[in-house]
Amino acid sequence: MIQLQNYINGRLVPPSAGCYLPTLEPATGQPHAYLPDSDAADVALAVQAAEEALPAWRTRPAEERGRLLVRIAELIERDQDRLAAAESQDNGKPVHLARTVDIPRAASNFAFFGTAAQHFSSETHFQEGIALNYTVRHPLGVVACITPWNLPLYLFTWKIAPALAAGCCVVAKPSEVTPYTAFLLSELCQEAGLPPGVLNIVHGTGAKVGQALVEHPAVKAISFTGGTKTGEHIARTAAPLFKKLSLELGGKNPNLVFADCNLEEAVSTSLRSSFTNQGQICLCGSRIFIERPIYEAFKQAFLQGVAALTVGDPQDPASQQGALVNEAHLQKVLGYVALAHEEGGRLLAGGQRVYLPGRCASGYFMQPTVFESLPPNCRVNREEIFGPVVTLTPFDSEAEVIQWANGTEYGLAATIWTTDLKRAHRVAHALHSGIVWVNAWLHRDLRTPFGGMKSSGVGREGGLEALRFFTEPQNVTIKL
Repeated sequence: MIQLQNYINGRLVPPSAGCYLPTLEPATGQPHAYLPDSDAADVALAVQAAEEALPAWRTRPAEERGRLLVRIAELIERDQDRLAAAESQDNGKPVHLARTVDIPRAASNFAFFGTAAQHFSSETHFQEGIALNYTVRHPLGVVACITPWNLPLYLFTWKIAPALAAGCCVVAKPSEVTPYTAFLLSELCQEAGLPPGVLNIVHGTGAKVGQALVEHPAVKAISFTGGTKTGEHIARTAAPLFKKLSLELGGKNPNLVFADCNLEEAVSTSLRSSFTNQGQICLCGSRIFIERPIYEAFKQAFLQGVAALTVGDPQDPASQQGALVNEAHLQKVLGYVALAHEEGGRLLAGGQRVYLPGRCASGYFMQPTVFESLPPNCRVNREEIFGPVVTLTPFDSEAEVIQWANGTEYGLAATIWTTDLKRAHRVAHALHSGIVWVNAWLHRDLRTPFGGMKSSGVGREGGLEALRFFTEPQNVTIKL
């Protein structure tokens, strides 16, 4: 099995205490690698390396920093197949999904921010006959990036790339559940010639590594993606230390299907938004509200699509659904299936664990699951499940469905299906969601801000918002 290492000061190094943890392949339930069980001592070494590298990196011209990031993007593209195989083995997602979504988007993160830093303009305000005021933005310094297990390399690079582009030095912690591609990225950074200490990757648990990063006095900002409860803990810890925070947290996203929609497109895309990555994407639309006149037609077409989804070995090109990330998460999702029955739901499809033959006999597989007849305010319709479980609910009016859509603590994303342009704008503006797609899902433009409202987080990532987060403004006034 592979023994992963930390990436500190440009070198691959073992954890200070010499301890390692197994990481399991979800499709088989068997360990395939060991990752460092790092602690505060390793974080301290990484932060020290970042501090030492900071003066040279922050003053390096943006164009030169950008060239290095673009070079990393090129290496990710070169190694796409290897990285996709590693992501699938580590996470349980189908290899073809990692090859077509996760890895290309990781490369584009570096490529975009490698050039974006050169176009990050400052503001100037001229007071006639009095003064010239201009604002410059300086890198924050050493920052921490903490990422989840569901889109490992994609979200890891989503945070690291803008931080580096802005002139910050980074100490990053990937999820201990899916560390493999972060380790492979460290090798690519060495090959690209990234200066030592500019990026440091420390593997380990949230309790040890994550907590040490949040508490370290030299870490000026924390960019975190993960669960809302963890986000609350980070905020409580970091706020008294006056650290800058970007928290992208959970979601319980509504999918609103109006009767005037293109039904075929609404069904096919809703299948993707429900079950891509086994429903383990914070943007998945797990609450599907269908206007009553087309409810039965949508339901029948949707269930036909669900029946055609193939659950299988992630290495098999024919598999459309892979494994959930681990046994504990599978049991959590199955617990919500039991709760749906208790709350009066009618099971339309799935609801069971899947046992596959051969090498995947002990894997964490589950059927795509669909319920109806659940009240909009029940726990299954309010709490984040983060698995292949969706609910179908008919609605009668625009006001009614907006109320239901907004009826959770979350406000990350929403989808609207309609051909009425005025309705599209009107409903989108009424939804408490940081992201709204109309007649689409998971469409990404790296220039736009990304983030949620309410308990789905604070701050925005993506585009210039990310560069703003990793910098702090300074106003200079010159008297005329």
